[in-house]
Amino acid sequence: MAGAIELNDGQSRLVLAPENGAAIARYDALVIGSAPVPLLKPGDGTGTSGCQLLVPWSNRISGGGFFFEGRFHAVEPNVPGETFPIHGDGFQKPWRLAHRTDTEAELVLEDGAIGPYRYRATVTYALRDGALDAWLTVENRAGMRLPYGLGFHPWFPRGDTTLLEAKARRVWLEDERHLPVGVVPVSEHPAWDFERPIPLPPDWVNNAFDGWNGHARIVQMEEGIAITLTAPPELDVYILYSPSPDAGFFCFEPVSHPVDAHHGEGLTELDHGQTMSAAMRLDWAVMG
Repeated sequence: MAGAIELNDGQSRLVLAPENGAAIARYDALVIGSAPVPLLKPGDGTGTSGCQLLVPWSNRISGGGFFFEGRFHAVEPNVPGETFPIHGDGFQKPWRLAHRTDTEAELVLEDGAIGPYRYRATVTYALRDGALDAWLTVENRAGMRLPYGLGFHPWFPRGDTTLLEAKARRVWLEDERHLPVGVVPVSEHPAWDFERPIPLPPDWVNNAFDGWNGHARIVQMEEGIAITLTAPPELDVYILYSPSPDAGFFCFEPVSHPVDAHHGEGLTELDHGQTMSAAMRLDWAVMG
């Protein structure tokens, strides 16, 4: 993979893809006495692999764009096969490496531009005692006030015995266009109630969960590894994408707002020059 950056702290290995949206291509546990264990689905940081950065918003915008402060802002679809624009454009552009050591790297996007958005973004990845910390910041450079959002889009391996724990209060239901059509207590859908570690549902799931406490645990029984994902209060929603048991992956996306928030709520309004930030931490441990 051209231009890849590898970080290694002796306990974990991280491979970054600056040309592919500053995505994570690999994050592997270096377990003594065994081959590296992929904690994220390995690849080149595109498609169903690694972890993408979601900036300047997460998920879909319906209606061809959005009204904000009395003005309509058009946003065109940006992914082939998708009816609506999705996930901004940060994941589709090359980022510049600004700084790196053996265990830390900072990457910069100077020319984010989609719809009305013009922005600068930075991301820092750091390995510490095997854990991965990621910090993402966006600066509004559009010359006007606009609503922004951030998030992370990791793809995790899914096996027959994968378990998920991620307590939330409510879940947003979706229609055939993958747009929200109401929100209900998680207790109304027991197969989606991850208050304790349970297997992923066998059926399609592509839903936003709110009232999340910022803590999730993924247990990979076959590998004997437990992964912990934590996020600050700024990312109080997670989106679970789990298409089927035989997909070989699922996504657990900590984000700052629900789907189609440009027509709802949850985005952060930034004046020109203002910034917002978000973070994610991934850690792992061998199960005893």
